[in-house]
Amino acid sequence: MMRPGYLVDTDWAVFYLRGREPFVSLLRTLRERGLAVSIVTVAELYEGVFRAPRPEEKEAGLFDFLSGVSVLDLTVPVARLFGSYRAQLRREGRLVGDFDLLIGCTAVHHSLPLLTENARHYERIPGLRTISARELSAQNGRSSVDGGEGPAPTVRKRRGRKPN
Repeated sequence: MMRPGYLVDTDWAVFYLRGREPFVSLLRTLRERGLAVSIVTVAELYEGVFRAPRPEEKEAGLFDFLSGVSVLDLTVPVARLFGSYRAQLRREGRLVGDFDLLIGCTAVHHSLPLLTENARHYERIPGLRTISARELSAQNGRSSVDGGEGPAPTVRKRRGRKPN
């Protein structure tokens, strides 16, 4: 499989699995550039599978989605980054949820922008770039996702001190 160009957050994967546009079209297009998800996202998606009335059907959809993406495991370097960032954020009194921090650290470690509609969940993670559907559509020369016109948003790069 090719080197991924984007890390897909759990929200985008859920929107895809529910058939919600523009996420289905965007992710189908981006598969050609390479997509990845964190193993943490896979775990979160499995919660949805097992909460569904027909888990077998939902799991088949999840397998289909995962067949076109790389799954990035939690590794010692990702865990180290997580511990470093979490300690820094704790000192500053600005904690981020553990799952979000693990997903964000996976993106930072692999130098991948994170496709998410929950940028606020990630804004305290140093060095993390997030991209929304609206921003991605604007970058690709389309009008904004909801059909409105307006200035093209920019990709946000999180800035912060790198922990020692």
